[in-house]
Amino acid sequence: MFEVIFLLALGLVWIIAATIQDIRRKEVDNWLNFSLIIFALGFRFFYSLFSEAGFGFFYQGLIGLGIFFILGNLFYYSRVFAGGDAKLMIALGAILPISSSFSINLRYFLMFLLVFFFIGTLYGIGFSVFFMFKNLKSFKKKFKKLFQKNKKVIFVVMFLGLFLMIVGLYQKILFFIGAFVFISPYFFVYAKAIDEAAMIKKIKTKNLREGDWLYSRIKLGRKYLEPKWEGLNMKQIKDIRKKYRYIKIRQGVVFIPVFLISFIIFSYGILLGTRIFSAFPGFF
Repeated sequence: MFEVIFLLALGLVWIIAATIQDIRRKEVDNWLNFSLIIFALGFRFFYSLFSEAGFGFFYQGLIGLGIFFILGNLFYYSRVFAGGDAKLMIALGAILPISSSFSINLRYFLMFLLVFFFIGTLYGIGFSVFFMFKNLKSFKKKFKKLFQKNKKVIFVVMFLGLFLMIVGLYQKILFFIGAFVFISPYFFVYAKAIDEAAMIKKIKTKNLREGDWLYSRIKLGRKYLEPKWEGLNMKQIKDIRKKYRYIKIRQGVVFIPVFLISFIIFSYGILLGTRIFSAFPGFF
């Protein structure tokens, strides 16, 4: 049990440090995520070296790292995570395999991800509502403008959803699919309006940082610099500062706290043997 407590404590300390960084600077240093991997694998190696059970505990850490490397990159390139979030997810792959059994670790991975996505959904909804009320006047204008601009597509999608709901009176699954399709345009316009009203900020170019996201393309010499998910690099920032004094960037939501809350809930369930995961029979 000592090895489990040590790994969970190690992960908790590092995630707290990452959360503080993210709140203060809206970025997480690479050294923090990479050092978590090094410390976790280093502990696994030396623990296995003196353990009668052999190197299974170390190998499971490598397997977990490999699995979460794939997940982290999948979330990053599908534009769910920013770079720091993806790297922290990868680093947790070296922490979460707390058993020497691969099948048991797979269950732990799944349970952590389920908790993570649940907390992430609540967190995202909470922030969107907060931003809506904080920028209510601007939000109303953007929502109305976007709705008018896309009303033809919206009405077509809503009509399709209504049609599926009618058909769904005879087939339940189609009714729920139709209901989702019917309301989806409103969610799209809602999310887009919040983005336009609350997440766009005009800043001085001297305050630009590596990784900041452009709001729209800008002209640099004879070429245009397009907004990219990877954000701005230092060379681009230097070029921008030569020509522009102010620029609009798209701000992201501080997301590392979701890792912290999810990890605490997961660790609580593991260490205290509670039934907080009882909604998923067969896992614990």
